[in-house]
Amino acid sequence: MHHRTCAMLTSLAVIMATTFVITARADEVTDWNQYMLQAALVAKTTPIPMTRNAAIVQAAVFDAVNGINPRYTPIHVKSAAPGGASRRAAAVQAAYVSLVNLYPTQISTLDAQRAASLMAILKGGGHERVRSVLAGIQWGQTVADAIWAWRSTDGFNPPPPPFVGGTNIGQWRPTPPAFASGVLPQLGYTTAWAILAPSQFRPGGPPALNSDRYTEVFNETKSMGSLNSAVRTADQTLYALFWNASTGSYFWDSVAVSLSKQHHKTLLQNARILALLNIAMADAAIACWEAKYYYVFWRPVTAIPLADSDGNAATMPDPNFQPLFATPAHPEYPSGHSTISSSATRVLAHFFGNRTSFTVQSDVMLGVERSFNSFSDALREVTNARVFAGIHFRTACEDGEATGNAVANYILANALQPVENDD
Repeated sequence: MHHRTCAMLTSLAVIMATTFVITARADEVTDWNQYMLQAALVAKTTPIPMTRNAAIVQAAVFDAVNGINPRYTPIHVKSAAPGGASRRAAAVQAAYVSLVNLYPTQISTLDAQRAASLMAILKGGGHERVRSVLAGIQWGQTVADAIWAWRSTDGFNPPPPPFVGGTNIGQWRPTPPAFASGVLPQLGYTTAWAILAPSQFRPGGPPALNSDRYTEVFNETKSMGSLNSAVRTADQTLYALFWNASTGSYFWDSVAVSLSKQHHKTLLQNARILALLNIAMADAAIACWEAKYYYVFWRPVTAIPLADSDGNAATMPDPNFQPLFATPAHPEYPSGHSTISSSATRVLAHFFGNRTSFTVQSDVMLGVERSFNSFSDALREVTNARVFAGIHFRTACEDGEATGNAVANYILANALQPVENDD
């Protein structure tokens, strides 16, 4: 421990004596959330694994910040912070260590970002500030190590054998153009973050193939979601592409950070909002994937060409049907984006009110943005986007919304609860 402490002190001395181009923006929690999103973009992290990555980072940051004079129950790591530790430094180190674990090839960038953050904290301080920062770094390291150890045994790795579904009517099978095996079947039985079990909020299942409801949603996707749809508007095409271009973590974390700045949230408040938001999205993804591989329902790109075999005289086949864009490689029901976005918007509405105006931007479709006057309006557009893209039936989106909402409500009621008075 003595050698480690000396190394940290040496590192701090170098930081204080060096000028960096990168500058912190006053709140280390939100700064490092944005660094996380940048790292994910560079690594091309896909949406569902990103929910887990973001939860790892934000859980470590929250337990590190909250563990110094705790105000809330922890996610995983009980408070044992040294006296006088800097919350700001703890947040930096917890995020840094988590991101190095997740994105080791980006360590040089993360080192520079960490150095800039710590320099901003140390600026204008004396020996007491150095000791406080050093204690915060030690505590942040401890928390990040504990969170990483916990999630390293959550069942996410190693991946199971390929999942190829089946050929029964209504059953998912690999879809064109890639015909890839099912993605991440193990996610549905990984350790949940805050809900009791992956199946706790399992939805009731897709509609019967011979039902009026199936006929209704089948025909909607067939007409609105085809590549050359004559009824889908240009704006509907644009936002279908927009909501598919990035990750739910990017969309909703960016909204959270923007609104938190507008509302002048404190460091601890930001840590709590982002932790609740990201563990809700992570648990929503787990719940969704449990249901996907429980029901194993076919995608429109399969169902529409094979409609003459579904036992429903009101569904007419189109052997040439192509969706607006390539179908994701996993079962249709429920919709992952609707489930995750529902959990996210429920958490954000809890903190900022449903009738809040905000704009969503993309890190991929630069210059394109969507503006809303409420979180419910945004969620409605997400659901429509999946139907109008031709990759989902509306029932999968609506039931996904219900599941995500239930996950978020449970987490808001049971996780990160005040131990004194709320702030």
